[in-house]
Amino acid sequence: MWEPFFVMLIFVVITGRLAQDEAAFCEMLGSREVPLMSKKGDIIIGGAFSLHSQISKPSLSWNASPEPLICSRINLREFRFAQTMIFAIEEINNRSSLLPNVSVGYKIFDSCASTLPTTRVGMGLINGEERTFEKNCSGQSSVHAVVGTSESSTTIVMLQTLGIFQIPVISHFATCACLSNRRQYPSFFRTIPSDYFQSRALAKLVKHFGWTWVGAVRSDNDYGNNGMATFIEAASQEGICVEYSEAISRTGSREHVKRVVRVIRRGTASVLVAFLAYDEMDVLLEEALFQNLTELQWVGSESWITSAHLAKARYSGILSGSLGFAIRKAKIPGLEGFLLQVNPKQEPRSNLLREFWETSFGCSFQSDMPGTKLCTGSENLQDTNNAFTDVSELRISNNVYKAVYAVAYALHNMLKCEIALKCIFKSDIHFTVQSGEKVFFDENGDPAAVYDLVNWQRNAAKDIVFTTVGIYDASQPNGKQPLSVCSQNCPPGFRKATIKGKPICCFSCLPCAAGEIKCSQCPLEYWSNVNHSKCVPKVIEFLSYKETMGAILAAFSLCGASLTLIILCIFLWFRHTPLVKASNSELSFLLLFSLTLCFLCSLTFIGRPTEWSCMLRHTAFGIAFALCISCILAKTITVVMAFKAKRPAKTIPQCSAPLQRTSVLGCTLIQVLICVIWLTFAPPFPHKNTVYANEKIILECDLGSPIAFWVVLGYIGLLASLCFVLAFLSRKLPDNFNEAKFITFSMLIFSAVWLTFIPAYVSSPGKFTVAVEIFAILASSFGLLFCIFAPKCYILLLKPERNTKNHMMGRKQ
Repeated sequence: MWEPFFVMLIFVVITGRLAQDEAAFCEMLGSREVPLMSKKGDIIIGGAFSLHSQISKPSLSWNASPEPLICSRINLREFRFAQTMIFAIEEINNRSSLLPNVSVGYKIFDSCASTLPTTRVGMGLINGEERTFEKNCSGQSSVHAVVGTSESSTTIVMLQTLGIFQIPVISHFATCACLSNRRQYPSFFRTIPSDYFQSRALAKLVKHFGWTWVGAVRSDNDYGNNGMATFIEAASQEGICVEYSEAISRTGSREHVKRVVRVIRRGTASVLVAFLAYDEMDVLLEEALFQNLTELQWVGSESWITSAHLAKARYSGILSGSLGFAIRKAKIPGLEGFLLQVNPKQEPRSNLLREFWETSFGCSFQSDMPGTKLCTGSENLQDTNNAFTDVSELRISNNVYKAVYAVAYALHNMLKCEIALKCIFKSDIHFTVQSGEKVFFDENGDPAAVYDLVNWQRNAAKDIVFTTVGIYDASQPNGKQPLSVCSQNCPPGFRKATIKGKPICCFSCLPCAAGEIKCSQCPLEYWSNVNHSKCVPKVIEFLSYKETMGAILAAFSLCGASLTLIILCIFLWFRHTPLVKASNSELSFLLLFSLTLCFLCSLTFIGRPTEWSCMLRHTAFGIAFALCISCILAKTITVVMAFKAKRPAKTIPQCSAPLQRTSVLGCTLIQVLICVIWLTFAPPFPHKNTVYANEKIILECDLGSPIAFWVVLGYIGLLASLCFVLAFLSRKLPDNFNEAKFITFSMLIFSAVWLTFIPAYVSSPGKFTVAVEIFAILASSFGLLFCIFAPKCYILLLKPERNTKNHMMGRKQ
């Protein structure tokens, strides 16, 4: 409970000092440090990066003011981090879904990788960059959140300033486990895992390879001291002994660095655990190169293990084969193009951009520099290969990118709450970046601790490449050992495939074929799910009343049957008129009845096939159409006999009626006999077709005997052909009574439909085979109905004056 009081006490002291000399305090806050890169906006995000890696040591005197601190030697990797922050902000400003109608600006400062400049940066972030000579400070911070810094020690110094005012600080590279203390640093977050996990992972890695006697070297700062303390504790628990543990600082004397290298050389441990920051590692390697320190197995921390600068040929003889944990690599779409567009012409007054350009191209914008070529500003960054343009290892840059988006999502949620007035603002942030990575923070402000296990290997050109050989996930139970990529099991739905030229333990994972789980075929009536993790029953397909196509066909079938019954009623109503009598009313009624059956038989083709429906559908269709065509054939024969006979008036009454009944009954009985033989010896039955489509089962009616089916169709075709021939020969009979031309036209439609049906039926898949057959039944039925009965209904209903005996006989009144 003492900490709130402590914070309040500090605030009281500061307030008291402000009361004594407000103007001087405000000037100290705002007049000494200005951002190197800035942009105005509704919301300002501060940035603190180690843009320079060297700092001057001012002479201190009691008689004069201290000289200003001068930072030099631009750090290209840190400059890439700063540009990545700008890229992320510009990307957010171009998005309409995140912080709509709100512009985001930035103020980026240089911490020079040192605590004293970082203190001044913190002051500049709080009060802004303007010189203030007013009596009162503005009382409002110039930034809403800060991304930075790149070191644990400088981050702690910044938090001591910004933490008082509860300004959130999100670091991309500060890994000290001490920063997870929420009581001491309640406004701190980070997008890089805590060293609490990395130190234990290094201990497990050393134990995994059986190295029980190691040396250790660390940075003499919060990052190195805390990280190494945790490693030594974890190593002792794993049964590992540490021969020595030395500390170095980049600002320390060279004599001290020499002594540390001599200790390493005299040691008997052949494995060196280097928990060093990037700058300290650079200092140590220079001395190690001078003293020819070789034949050591280096185990490194995330700060330097993927540094392209250290992997160059100068240090390759020392560090080849190094092993360590790195932040997971990611791709940031569009970043490379953004970096290559950086140019001093964008901001001619920016000394930082001019310095960056001079360092990248080894030139100078000052013409009075002898031995140095003159910079034009037109040079192309694509021609360079340095730490700024190298985007092959976007690890820490990705942390910067995520940090900016974390601030944006937090502000977005807060603004939504302010707009809605009534909502509960949640401090926990969960979001997904464009690469698909999910970002969130635990109760300590830390992200998930997942590392790549990186090994320094040589490629064919003898250059050092960073090869990911494993993954360490601290969330795995019992601190699971690092996973080997070569021996990692394939996930469900994949199978192992050997790699040519590689040992058998190294394999790639290829996806299993469709319908397989663990690359084993599922049973016949089962199929694999999306993840290929289990077999699930196949989808059963058939033409159903519930689907659109089935419902439409059923509706047409019922409409056709209803229309036929209406025509039947019309003919019954006008049965005593000359037209109906001349049309042979008995055959007309029988034909209309058979057409009704033809329409209704199509309904038996829709729905789940059963034994009874399979036997009924084809036999009902065959008999109904045989009856229909038999009636038409009888009508055609009657017409021909009536007009070809020498004495038609006496002949027709005597012989037409028995002949009609006999021909209709005889022709229909032949079809019935064919269907009975079919049902007796090889009846149709329900069949599950798994051959046509592997992923589904097509439930259909097997014909039992295809020969019988085609015989049924062939017999109907024979009857239709006879009708067509007789009707065609009778087409020149008197026009007023001639049904032959309408029968001829109806038979043409009927034949065209069923001739088209044959190739369509054979080639149509699954339920579409049934749909084609239904369509053929309906089309031919409608064709017969309209061609034969539409002209008669027209006369009966609309032209009754033509419905006379004289008109039927072709005589004038």
